[in-house]
Amino acid sequence: MVYWQLVGWGCFLVSLWLCRSPVGWKKMRTEKGYQHFVFASAIVLFCLWALKAGIREGLDIHFLGMTVLTLCHGPRIAIWICVLPLTLMVAFGLLPFADVGLYAFTTAVLPALLSYAVFWLTYRYMSHHLFIYIFLAGFLNAAVTIVFHICVVSAGYWVSGLYAWPNIVDNYLMLALLIWFPEGLLNGMAITLMTVYRPHWLRTFYDNEYLSPER
Repeated sequence: MVYWQLVGWGCFLVSLWLCRSPVGWKKMRTEKGYQHFVFASAIVLFCLWALKAGIREGLDIHFLGMTVLTLCHGPRIAIWICVLPLTLMVAFGLLPFADVGLYAFTTAVLPALLSYAVFWLTYRYMSHHLFIYIFLAGFLNAAVTIVFHICVVSAGYWVSGLYAWPNIVDNYLMLALLIWFPEGLLNGMAITLMTVYRPHWLRTFYDNEYLSPER
């Protein structure tokens, strides 16, 4: 287990280094409104991750919220924002410090990259329509992301030998059938509200393309 914890820390730290964003940090320093938005995003993310449940100890499941976070801030800033909720989880005893790297890589880094990849595919190969953005880049994207997250974590539990594969399937992997729709609905509703009332909060939403009168 120690080996996998070290691997997780290595992957997480490398991801933070690769996700450096000079433009994002400059915006953080100069725009108080964006500072508040980033802080609020981190607090909401902490609440989502802290409210978790499971059938067996260690096999916990919770909302991710990484799709809407990525669509709002981009993948690089989204990954850095996750540092604050992770710190709070350690401070409140919800996550052992040794597990932070592995938890962050599977819960924040990989979901953020997948969410942005799905958005990019919809933007690159599909019509720039508001419905496409909300339903595919928001709802369906979040549903696919959390199923992928559960599959990755399940594989990690099995490879590390913490649980037998039948226990993982019955007590954790099968929960993907229950959580994909609520996760998609949560992110989809948030994206819908922001496209209507706060489109400037969505870094990946372009008014002149998705709200063009010609469409």
